[in-house]
Amino acid sequence: MKKKTGVLILNLGTPDNPNPKAVGVYLREFLNDPRVIDITWLARTLLVNGIIVPFRKRKSSAEYKKLWTSKGSPLLLYTVELLEKIKAKFPEDDITIEMAMRYQTPSMDDVLDKMHKANYDQIIIVPLYPQYASASTGSTLEKSMKIISKWHVIPEIKMVSQFWDHPGYIDTMVDLAKDYDWRKYDHVVFSYHGLPERQVDKVYEDRQCSNHSCEHEINEENKFCYKATCYGTTRLLVEKLGIPEDKYTVAFQSRLDDKWIKPYSDRIIEDRAEKGNKKLLFFSPAFVADCLETTVEIGEAYKEDFLKIGGEDLDLVPSLNTHPKWVNALEDIIRTRL
Repeated sequence: MKKKTGVLILNLGTPDNPNPKAVGVYLREFLNDPRVIDITWLARTLLVNGIIVPFRKRKSSAEYKKLWTSKGSPLLLYTVELLEKIKAKFPEDDITIEMAMRYQTPSMDDVLDKMHKANYDQIIIVPLYPQYASASTGSTLEKSMKIISKWHVIPEIKMVSQFWDHPGYIDTMVDLAKDYDWRKYDHVVFSYHGLPERQVDKVYEDRQCSNHSCEHEINEENKFCYKATCYGTTRLLVEKLGIPEDKYTVAFQSRLDDKWIKPYSDRIIEDRAEKGNKKLLFFSPAFVADCLETTVEIGEAYKEDFLKIGGEDLDLVPSLNTHPKWVNALEDIIRTRL
């Protein structure tokens, strides 16, 4: 008898609507996660609920309104569409695919409750974050385990921690880049979401990411280091695309202070403009679906900043979204764990 399998794909989440109240609810849940802001409970509570959310929700609401479509949040829409496409890849009646968000709706609590009632022999949990980070993958897997640990009967559980080097993931980005001939640009920037330096330092026994060749190789010590796998992803992409070393830069965006992983994407833009670059091409490999950080932060804000300081054009290669090769890659990621 075949094992009855439930698969749960998970993305980060999005406000229910772009208005300040809903954005505040989303930010409060997201930023109060101890893996996202890893300081003491009291300090985090005062910082998030007393300072960040009250002062940031209106500004963030304005940014979300730029992103929002008549059908809703692109991140949610693309994830729902991806769910339907991946379901079609599994016509077997003993395999069911579900989707949830780490924050907001559809909630992990509700979807895992539904899966609990289905009485699966095994559950495969797939966070849609290519590179492992405690604040994204770690948080998502931890919440999954907390929910499932309360069940009386716990089935076989399999979890995907990262897939940055999956050939299908890389090939999808290479295929998307075909519409953007990198040779026509002065420089290429691979921009990943930033993290506080202390979070990548925690991967190591000596608490020093800088001691572990993260920019140059993947080894036994750094294979779960977010910074190392971002550089690893880039090396795979530039090899496939044929981009020479002096033509590209790895950078990190969305920082909150000056103790985040460097170099910073916005500073790279300034640096390239000072060097006389007129055309920049951006990739955002940490995101599998277009969202605030890609469409608005890079596609609008960074582009506007670059034009103001002498640039002529800044283009962004789209995220994987529901590209057929990405659907095939996700199918393979799941099937290898059946």
